[in-house]
Amino acid sequence: MDYGDPSREKAVPRCPKCRADVSSPPPFDLRPEDLRRGLRRCAEAAGKGFSIGAGLKGGLALFSILVRLRSRRTSGSSARKVGAFTNSEAVVLAMKETLRYGLFLGAFAGTFASVDELIAAIGGRKRTAGWRSMLAGAIAGPSMLLTGLKTQHTSLAIYIFMRAAVLASRCGIKSRRFGKICKPLTWKHGDIFLMCLSSSQILSAYILKQESLPSSYKSFLNKHGGKDLVILQSVKDIASSMPFTNLKGVEKYYKSVGVDIKLDPNMKIPCTIVHGNQSCTGHFFSFLLQAYGRALPVYLPVYLIPALIVHRQGLLKRPYTILGKSLFGTARSSLFLSVYCSSAWAWTCLLFRLLERCSIPMVAMGTFPTGLALSIEKKSRRMEISLYCLTRAIESFFTCMADAGLCPQASKLKRSDVLVFSLATSIIMHCYAQERDVFRSKYLNVLDWVFGVPLPCDDGVKKCECQEKI
Repeated sequence: MDYGDPSREKAVPRCPKCRADVSSPPPFDLRPEDLRRGLRRCAEAAGKGFSIGAGLKGGLALFSILVRLRSRRTSGSSARKVGAFTNSEAVVLAMKETLRYGLFLGAFAGTFASVDELIAAIGGRKRTAGWRSMLAGAIAGPSMLLTGLKTQHTSLAIYIFMRAAVLASRCGIKSRRFGKICKPLTWKHGDIFLMCLSSSQILSAYILKQESLPSSYKSFLNKHGGKDLVILQSVKDIASSMPFTNLKGVEKYYKSVGVDIKLDPNMKIPCTIVHGNQSCTGHFFSFLLQAYGRALPVYLPVYLIPALIVHRQGLLKRPYTILGKSLFGTARSSLFLSVYCSSAWAWTCLLFRLLERCSIPMVAMGTFPTGLALSIEKKSRRMEISLYCLTRAIESFFTCMADAGLCPQASKLKRSDVLVFSLATSIIMHCYAQERDVFRSKYLNVLDWVFGVPLPCDDGVKKCECQEKI
């Protein structure tokens, strides 16, 4: 056998014009321009991630400080409670939190871009396209530890995981293999069903077990729930079939607001405790007006601030159109929140009166249809709200289960929030790179701005000088 026969040698791909070698380079054979582009992408991703994290957290911190100063000014008292922060301490804490969250998102974006570029350089961009972004997203997940080694972010991790589940379900709907299984997820009113499911847990916990809710969310519910804690405790007593602990306190509370009532310690339903001498229907409408006044300050900045920042150029050309839409959105969202809170009491009162008794399962049943109020909101906002509430509901549910000894407490599972967050980010970043059409355009634009539009999966084939000139 003639091993020197040139016809038996492996053919080398060459340019049809100049016959230059255009074979695929070794996977780690980086050209200088590729290296510069990769480093630039990593640096830009880290900087943009830091700016988003610091901007969001800093904006929230500034708002809370302004609210704190305003409440101090209206109270007219310079004295502070034992253990409370001074204004200077609150400012220092806000600056630390702003820096931590900036570093967190900056490190996450920078780590993802770096791992993505490194794997592409070692294994080839096309060869690793199917799993590269998933691995990079998982490796970047522990960046959450930069917010504080002892700070648990269970709510954030569950929320991001819910977002990842939504993206995965959209991919499943498109898939031939899983399309039939995921078909129920295309239900038109699935967001409202999730809201009803979440409301059953959240509002039951608001009445029966507030310690299962995060402190900030508990404060929000106590404000917009519109009932004094002594009233909630008495409703909890009757629902739990326990003797009343403070009926005199309820009578004293109503007397302080100009209502003189005498409560029966042998009552079977708590309607008198909830709304005094008012009828259930009368209480619904009076509470609705009060709740609407509490909801307006919540949604005014949500709609007006983006209008002033994002649409600042359009305000000069179409001021009435943009401001009109913002005011209409504020009015509609405020109506949703006020109807949600007032209907919670209306549904439970109706169920108690129909069955003439009150129990823990009935509280859960009565608060389930409260989620129907979400139909007032704009369709594009419904899923966001329902997922946020579902996150809170899941956290509260497992806290209640852990307290009952039916599952291990999350605090005993060290940094389970980081594990859940890493799993969620791996799914999200894989969808970002491979299934971009499952994202809404506004989210996709933000991801493209931070991480850079994913490069096409080229074959890594070299181009000779004559081809580059063409």
